[in-house]
Amino acid sequence: MNRFFDADSPNVFTAYSLTHMIALAVFVAAVVLLYISRHWLRQGRRSRYGRYALAALLIASEVSLNAWYVAENVYDVKYTLPLELCSLSLYLSIAMLFLRSRFVFQIVYFAGIGGAIQALLTPVLYYDFPHFVYFEFFAAHIAIILSPLYMVWMEGFRPTLKSIFVTLGFLNVMLVIVFFVNTATGGNYMFVASKPETASLLDFLGPYPWYLLSMEAVALVIFLLLYWPFAARASATKRKSSG
Repeated sequence: MNRFFDADSPNVFTAYSLTHMIALAVFVAAVVLLYISRHWLRQGRRSRYGRYALAALLIASEVSLNAWYVAENVYDVKYTLPLELCSLSLYLSIAMLFLRSRFVFQIVYFAGIGGAIQALLTPVLYYDFPHFVYFEFFAAHIAIILSPLYMVWMEGFRPTLKSIFVTLGFLNVMLVIVFFVNTATGGNYMFVASKPETASLLDFLGPYPWYLLSMEAVALVIFLLLYWPFAARASATKRKSSG
């Protein structure tokens, strides 16, 4: 049990190792299972209970992680404040699930899915299976992606083209706030100060600070791709009705 929580665990995570591939397989299975269960989950109060269950998973992930920081004496404002993109998405997801907020949904759909998929594919993670942080990391990021998908498939929420620019505006405001937090703490939240030590998409976006501008372009492309299924469906419906 001590090894499960030990902050000095020598079990170092390696990208695209067997344990990483298993976690990605669990992610794909969770998305597929949620989709095929959508009709069952819409019945009666199941949709509400499903929202609460996802919110509870996100809360448990965040509370347990911060408890681990304190218990292992590794809490440090330079590294552990909830100011990463996925941390922000987690808190917004909880609010969206409890409040059924369409405004919050439009941000979580683009920033949450886009950011969490990137995190799953190129994890900034230092502990491998079977460490607590390994389980918390993948559980939280998978739940972040499932949350807006749940609102789409069970609650009928839909992003709009305007949502993309609302999300970009939100992220740019957060970048300014995080810049000042990084300056005050010496941190590197949202990778505003430098690229992560582990391999990531940022490695292909140029040197500092130019990759920050490249990030804007990449985010726009990712958001447009996430919006494409809804735009294509709306276009098909329009052609069908006009024909």
